[in-house]
Amino acid sequence: MLISKMAAEGGGKEMNEIKTQFTTREGVYKLLTHSEYSRPNRVPFNSQGSNPVKVSFVNVNDQSGNGDRICFNVGRELYFYIYKGVRKAADLSKPIDKRIYKGTQPTCHDFNHLTATAESVSLLVGFSAGQVQLIDPIKKETSKLFNEERLIDKSRVTCVKWVPGSESLFLVSHASGNMYLYNVEHTCGTTAPHYQLLKQGENYSVHTCKSKSTRNPLLKWTVGEGALNEFAFSPDGKFLACVSQDGFLRVFNFDAVELHGTMKSYFGGLLCVCWSPDGKYIVAGGEDDLVTVWSFLDCRVIARGHGHKSWVSVVAFDHYTTSVEENDPMEFSGSDEDFQDQMIHFGRDRANSTQSRLSKRNSTDSRPVSVTYRFGSVGQDTQLCLWDLTEDILFPHLPLSRTRTHTNVMNATSPPAGATIITNTSSSTTNGNNSGANTPGINSLSTTLPRSNSLPHSAGTTATANNTNKAGSGGGIGSGIMDSAIATGVSKFATLSLHDRKERHHEKDHKRNHSMGHISSKSSDKLNLLTKTKADPAKTLGTLLCPRMEDVPLLEPLICKKIAHERLTVLIFLEDCLVTACQEGFICTWARPGKVVSLCRQANNISAFV
Repeated sequence: MLISKMAAEGGGKEMNEIKTQFTTREGVYKLLTHSEYSRPNRVPFNSQGSNPVKVSFVNVNDQSGNGDRICFNVGRELYFYIYKGVRKAADLSKPIDKRIYKGTQPTCHDFNHLTATAESVSLLVGFSAGQVQLIDPIKKETSKLFNEERLIDKSRVTCVKWVPGSESLFLVSHASGNMYLYNVEHTCGTTAPHYQLLKQGENYSVHTCKSKSTRNPLLKWTVGEGALNEFAFSPDGKFLACVSQDGFLRVFNFDAVELHGTMKSYFGGLLCVCWSPDGKYIVAGGEDDLVTVWSFLDCRVIARGHGHKSWVSVVAFDHYTTSVEENDPMEFSGSDEDFQDQMIHFGRDRANSTQSRLSKRNSTDSRPVSVTYRFGSVGQDTQLCLWDLTEDILFPHLPLSRTRTHTNVMNATSPPAGATIITNTSSSTTNGNNSGANTPGINSLSTTLPRSNSLPHSAGTTATANNTNKAGSGGGIGSGIMDSAIATGVSKFATLSLHDRKERHHEKDHKRNHSMGHISSKSSDKLNLLTKTKADPAKTLGTLLCPRMEDVPLLEPLICKKIAHERLTVLIFLEDCLVTACQEGFICTWARPGKVVSLCRQANNISAFV
């Protein structure tokens, strides 16, 4: 732990009290005890040795207006319920589907939002022994099992997600540090796959499956050192952010299989990652107890947040509380195409409004709107933190907008008590590379923060144009070397145009899992020796990969509340609530300000919530 023993034990009774509500500038968030989901017996789960509890949501467009469905895993069990949210109390006696597994445990899951209907949903489930199952919990069917004989990878599945815009492609990461691209239409074969090198770069390699007939996996990615703990697709589906046990964030152009940029944690492994709604910023969290904000365009760390007292399990942006305020209209030159292309379709009126206003933002010095991004984090310290990323962080060289929202920026030269990580630079022992393809030049950051909310004019901020051009390039997976290297299955992937994938509605749930294991594939041991080179952490500290603590702003959380008895494993922002879950198997719904009363009146259930 990075906090001193005194700080961990201090604080008295109030520090250890479980909070049932908290207040932000928009109002009071309240825990709805009647909307708690768990195993039907409501008995706390003994989490010793079990995989983290995860939650996935899907909307099936039910004509009744109650189309939300929730899936969660607890130990060996997997549950699928109608999710009633803030509207009605949860009825745990009637799960739509319940499954108990023997010899393995569910570790993660993801719904295909494109194909979901009231009669059928496609749910991928990853397991601790390495398999991936495709099930339909509405029809109560199991359609396919991938990596059944564990010939592809024997390590546990850490993250599984459908490829945005695709009805058949999905990506799976493992504790081995490998990722695999599958097609649900293809089999996995009866023998171990043989691979052919497609592309190799700084600390990563990509292979195609070499076989006479098309089979899974279509692609194998070997990324970094140790477990690949989580990945997340950008809102437009073009880029992929991966966080690994070696402490590196790596961002790839997914279709061109090229590295866009990298970032190194201050200490230890990175466990979770998420994108801002417009794809301009990435937040990562992990074993350094920090949340780190990374600019996609500049390929650099722009802020760190300290509020947690232990490892950060999940980070997530709140699309519905991202604040956009328009200033006086003005004419400006330059194109917004690159930024509008990265906008995500939220599917809700309020979020769509935020999206359209975000798209008006310009990358030049003239800004027509003022933006505040809201994101949250939960950790093994059982605390929920909410953070605001404001214009004084995003645009440090420009006059502050008169409509900006205040953000607490801690004086980086005076760190909070207990944050021993700030001065203990010798403890950074995680291995990793010290450069990344397409990453701006590594310059030493020497400017210290002034004692105010303004930011230093740090080095490495002039690469925006170059990286914007790189972000807009890459073509597609069907061009260049991909055509000759991949057979029929990936040719189908090639014909899925980026434009179509961008415009089809999809949502992503932020999940994370981590493992210390590392198992190399025998077929690529020699390549691993070439691509997995260890770097001296002292050489990355103080560079753009990993700035020193005094060289970037240190954010304070808006709120930091203890909300559970066991470590937190889930944080999902929905339109009228936010959802958290802890390792005891309790999934909690927190109503947004003003949502409890209005929605309960509609349901004539006021007494159940007051």
